[in-house]
Amino acid sequence: MTDLPAVPALLDRLEQGLRHYLNERGIKRPLLVGIRTGGVWVASELHRRLGLEEPCGELDISFYRDDFSRIGLNPWVTPSHLPFETEDRDLVLVDDVVMSGRTIRAAMNELFDYGRPSSISLVALLDMGGRELPVQPDVCGERLNLSPTQRVKLVGPEPLTIEIREVKA
Repeated sequence: MTDLPAVPALLDRLEQGLRHYLNERGIKRPLLVGIRTGGVWVASELHRRLGLEEPCGELDISFYRDDFSRIGLNPWVTPSHLPFETEDRDLVLVDDVVMSGRTIRAAMNELFDYGRPSSISLVALLDMGGRELPVQPDVCGERLNLSPTQRVKLVGPEPLTIEIREVKA
């Protein structure tokens, strides 16, 4: 069994890494956008820690998934909410777990429907590897290696914890 990292320690690493990344890239006014559900929780905490003035955005990528026709619609679909203009802005896309890269591809497709950002950076609490698409986080809290029958799930929002779940092979 893999030892699971504590979420507060991961958030500390993520905050420090994001501050460094934004400074290195010269990004002064980033807009955070969380992917529902876990990414919104992580983005909200990063937003608070970074003391950003502009609100956080939220994406529900259900209609942009490439497996939509196979798995059907998530019964809890809610509208995305981007309370700002994305045109020529530096967006920080936040997710709880990056694995195949397909969720991030769907999120970027949706973001471009709102306008053409200057840049999109990717931040993830956990990187699971297992890429099917060439999508890598710019900043992540930690990389985990699990067995093929295991998946990680962020549970929250208060307190945020990580669980390992067994799936059928």
